[in-house]
Amino acid sequence: MARIKSTAELEEQRQEILSKRDPDKSRIAICSGTGCLALGCDRVISAFKEEIKRQGLEDKVDIKETGCPGFCEKGTIVVIYPEGIYYLQVQPEDVPEIVSETIKGKKVVDHLLYTDPSTGAKAIHESQIAFYKNQKRLLIGNNIKIDPKNIEDYLALDGYRALAKALFEMTPEQVIEEVKESNLRGRGGAGFPAGRKWETCRNASGEPKYVIVNCDEGDPGAFMDRALMEGNPHSILEGLIIGAYAVGSHEGFIYVRQEYPLAVENVGIAIEQAREYGFLGENILGSGFDFEVEVHRGAGAFVSGESSALMTAIEGRVGEPRPKYIHTTISGVWEKPSNLNNVETWANIPLIINNGAEWFKSIGTEGSKGTKILSLVGKVNNTGLVEVPMGITLRDIIFKIGGGIPGGKKFKAVQTGGPSGGIIPEQYLDSPVDFDELAKLGSIMGSGGMVVMDEDTCMVDIARFFIDFLCDESCGKCVPCREGLDQMRGILNDIVAGKGEEEDIELLEEIGETMSNFSLCALGTTAANPVLTTIRYFGDDYEAHIKEKRCPALVCKDLIAYYIDQKKCIACMLCLNNCPVDAIEGEKGKIHVIDQSKCNKCGTCYDVCPPKVGAVKKISGEPVPPPPPEEERKIKREKGEKEGD
Repeated sequence: MARIKSTAELEEQRQEILSKRDPDKSRIAICSGTGCLALGCDRVISAFKEEIKRQGLEDKVDIKETGCPGFCEKGTIVVIYPEGIYYLQVQPEDVPEIVSETIKGKKVVDHLLYTDPSTGAKAIHESQIAFYKNQKRLLIGNNIKIDPKNIEDYLALDGYRALAKALFEMTPEQVIEEVKESNLRGRGGAGFPAGRKWETCRNASGEPKYVIVNCDEGDPGAFMDRALMEGNPHSILEGLIIGAYAVGSHEGFIYVRQEYPLAVENVGIAIEQAREYGFLGENILGSGFDFEVEVHRGAGAFVSGESSALMTAIEGRVGEPRPKYIHTTISGVWEKPSNLNNVETWANIPLIINNGAEWFKSIGTEGSKGTKILSLVGKVNNTGLVEVPMGITLRDIIFKIGGGIPGGKKFKAVQTGGPSGGIIPEQYLDSPVDFDELAKLGSIMGSGGMVVMDEDTCMVDIARFFIDFLCDESCGKCVPCREGLDQMRGILNDIVAGKGEEEDIELLEEIGETMSNFSLCALGTTAANPVLTTIRYFGDDYEAHIKEKRCPALVCKDLIAYYIDQKKCIACMLCLNNCPVDAIEGEKGKIHVIDQSKCNKCGTCYDVCPPKVGAVKKISGEPVPPPPPEEERKIKREKGEKEGD
């Protein structure tokens, strides 16, 4: 492919690509993102290739390996075009039926369609699936349509048109003004206005200037940036080149965490293709603007997601944050002006340049414009990636898109913003999701992680879990964060072990306030959020643990006990045979008893007891009933055999 040297040549190339594509030709799009790879999509892809060949359809059907379309728990996802038929949880053995019935027979395979759990209605197309109905998928909507390893797919969807517009129709200052006018706020967590950051970097003295993509995404359960980088890397690359032109940079970095090998592979291919087509290198599209970019792989440290820590890692040093007496836009990588935005922020840039700031501002709330990609995980029926307009309520995300809480359980809380985010209770479910409203509740938008919790979640234990994670991930450079987290972990460990004292709550709040005010970077200033919000909204949980030595959610191991209800035990021996420490006494026809001196509270007996029997009980804060006398432990043998079988 010869380098494209002008806007006219770009449009000629786009039209040539489109002219070679038959819109009526059958196309099989198969999600091959990391989530579906874990579910075996590679075997599904192989099965399609073999079946298409076996039935002699190679010239009539195209197979496209795409990025993640979001509904991860229903993978492997397969979409048949041009009809747009949406098949979920496809297995290799389903492939012959799909090819015969849908590709050749133009019929729908009912058992592979989405079934609405409340109405039983079948959904043939994406727009009919409850998970997608309330989304606005501007960024990830094209993932299922694009082979991320094929630049022509991106060009066919108007890819790099925004770059051409910026280079030939706008000055760098006009690009910055458009981004400022759009009120795009950084999607990496802080929510700082992107246009103001770009302007500061452009006006800073010193050369060279650098632009950086932050794909370090270390929040547990979060994979928004990964999905974009894997599924549509050219959208990020195009935004980065536009940003480089705007701030006057000729060199950039894409920082990708070590645990994202597919993202590294796909963005590496995208860079080579962009260079081949003339979107990177010297004299881009004949504009006279030069720009190059390289991929830097992170070493897996959560703190390296912080901007200054990430920049020290790029320099080849340990990824530790540094004091920001001078912003990184003025003194960043090698003390040169450096503009860093996260993956999602960069991917928004082509949309803003193509459609205009007013279009972008029409989406969202007064202070938070556009859409936000969220990772919806935890105790919710529909897990995966969702993209929603800013201002949608937590209730709509969890119950309309997420489908509510599994097993008829009651919603208890949701954490937004990753491990440093706050935990929000039920009374605020109707709060809009945007930067400012979440901050009012003591939480953060963060990069977009959202963990749903049900009634079986212990708020003290969940706060301890996140503090434990942050304690291990803190770089330890500043005292408030290093010592504060360690002290919090110790106090919380005591509370869940039944050793808490009444003054512990006040002490936790004091430590949290100190960390928030005096830590060096955003990890430390936000790390206390899980503790402070659980104390604020779930103080009763702390009181029960400390004063009553009781865990209301029956989670904390040291505060619970297991016993066998003699009236329900059928002596089936499942608990006895599965107990790893031989703490259960009994035999066939004889009611079982747990020896509390041997029990390690692993919960195996509780898990294996048949639900219809429900003999094993879990209690907290009350004495274990004494075992029945020997003469009462006998049960009818025939009852045990009948119900045990």
